[in-house]
Amino acid sequence: MQPTLPTTMRAVRFHDWGTTLSVDTLPLPEPSGQESLVRIDAAAVAHLDVTVASGRFDIRPTLPYVAGVEGAGTVLSSPTMSPGTRVVVRGAGVGLTRSGTWAEYAAVPEDALTVLPEDLAPEVAASFFVPGTTALAALDDVGRLGRWFEDVSAHDEVVVVTGATGAVGAMVTQLALARGCVVLAVVSRPERAALVPVGAEIVVASRPEEVAGLAAARPGTLLVDTLGGPGLGDRAGWIRPGGRAALVGYTAGEDVSLHLPNWFSRDVAYLPVNMIQRTQLARAAVPDLVSLLAAGTLMLPVEVYALGDAQDAVDALRGRRASGRVVIQS
Repeated sequence: MQPTLPTTMRAVRFHDWGTTLSVDTLPLPEPSGQESLVRIDAAAVAHLDVTVASGRFDIRPTLPYVAGVEGAGTVLSSPTMSPGTRVVVRGAGVGLTRSGTWAEYAAVPEDALTVLPEDLAPEVAASFFVPGTTALAALDDVGRLGRWFEDVSAHDEVVVVTGATGAVGAMVTQLALARGCVVLAVVSRPERAALVPVGAEIVVASRPEEVAGLAAARPGTLLVDTLGGPGLGDRAGWIRPGGRAALVGYTAGEDVSLHLPNWFSRDVAYLPVNMIQRTQLARAAVPDLVSLLAAGTLMLPVEVYALGDAQDAVDALRGRRASGRVVIQS
């Protein structure tokens, strides 16, 4: 017997670009014939959400809009899935061209749902998809780990990871270590070293001698950069000539200025990791990622906020105060 559903729900919306958000009471969404009604058990607060809310992104939802490009939930009604099915919600315009996951319920297209093959805590289920699949794409699809140089196998790769204590950085670090790579994990401050996954060599960016050592030796074969910003060109100088930098984030700034003579001299390829263009690849990776997370082989740091504290969650992400992923739950 189907439980009785409420007629209204709480949802987090932006009413203008770059402003604070509000928690509003809205009618319960009514799914169309090709949509599922999903109870949102947890919703991730992603850098893409903050970027969209700035109004500077190429995709601009119609204001006011319910934010949230990813989350996890339980199917209540669906044309193809049984009620009670646990799913990841991501893609098909969710949080971009249609209402997102920062709500108690959502009506979403079938294409936005990926079934969870194993049980995960809601906060992990809501937040693993992007960092896990992005890490895999950065290493394998974009970075071509073990296939970029003719003379470098996966075990010979030296992967430099910036922002190694963040969600994507931690996933990259763990997956690269599992492939037998040497991993140089770059952290901003000495006190963050304790958060780096075991097995990586730690480089503290606030210690000039350690950064100078990287620039002099150029030991890396692959840079996975989660920071972006004005320092990107210098960080590419840590990679050996002919190497590459897989660019997955911009927490240190959205704008980059390249000194072309230095770029040519360093001979490092800059490769964007665009997950919007890799939806099928990402979904195919879910079973393996879930198995690793369920077994504890992969660990994902998560900070949980209540739905009513969504502004605090966004501020923590914007202020780079969060360790790992930020999640809101009703």
